[in-house]
Amino acid sequence: MGRSLDLRKRLYRHLGPLVRVLRGKKVLFSSRGHCLTCRRDVTFIATGPWLRDHLLCPDCGSKPRERALMRVLEMFFPDWAERVIHESSPIDRGASVRLGRECVRYIPSQLFGDMPLGEQRNGVRCEDLRQMTFADSSIDLHVTQDVMEHVFEPEKVFREIARTLKPGGAHVFTVPLVNKHRPSRTRAVVGTDRQVSHLLPPVYHGNPVSSDGALVTVDWGFDICRHIYEASGLFTQIVHIDDLSYGIRAEYIEVLVTVKPGSDDRKE
Repeated sequence: MGRSLDLRKRLYRHLGPLVRVLRGKKVLFSSRGHCLTCRRDVTFIATGPWLRDHLLCPDCGSKPRERALMRVLEMFFPDWAERVIHESSPIDRGASVRLGRECVRYIPSQLFGDMPLGEQRNGVRCEDLRQMTFADSSIDLHVTQDVMEHVFEPEKVFREIARTLKPGGAHVFTVPLVNKHRPSRTRAVVGTDRQVSHLLPPVYHGNPVSSDGALVTVDWGFDICRHIYEASGLFTQIVHIDDLSYGIRAEYIEVLVTVKPGSDDRKE
């Protein structure tokens, strides 16, 4: 009896996460690979056709875009765990969890409407990306995951990121480039009276700190690189990864890397 119970416990430890992901749903696609966010060999499972949301790691629940971001960090900045990383609007899975666990100088932030900028709540700093309280050249890596489609006045955000990055630092981020080759399109703006004006019918995505959701303010296209340059003077590279061995396959999972030149680069 004891050995049987022990066996069931061991099976649940290995299969429990998979059972929680499936929850009676039909598996439409599966692929064996290595998850970069929980660092385990797993079988990625998709229970729906939209792989961006449905191709999950059964152990950590990460999605393809989160694993793609982790892959780019390891490719471009293999020493990321030793750097000062600020992540705006982290989530409770995937890359956010690994960054928070392994980076000793990891700074998570959210924009809380009821507290001053720069203060902390439960270890999370209150920051507005348009007017961050970080000192000039104090951050090695800014990380945002599907945040930039929700910000008002993105040109201010891009300038603030450039101001606070150390020379040689970078903004590494995901944002759905839904307009692709078409010009980016503003969906909503905010006035000096803080009132929101909708230029297109409102669209909302999930919000980790509000049940009201997050309003989509911009439908970005590939011309986001030009917008970033015009606002900040920094160049941006778009990285697209399609690699099932890391569970990275879906639409709109490009990772963008905006780099602030180092002192040596600027001399050249």
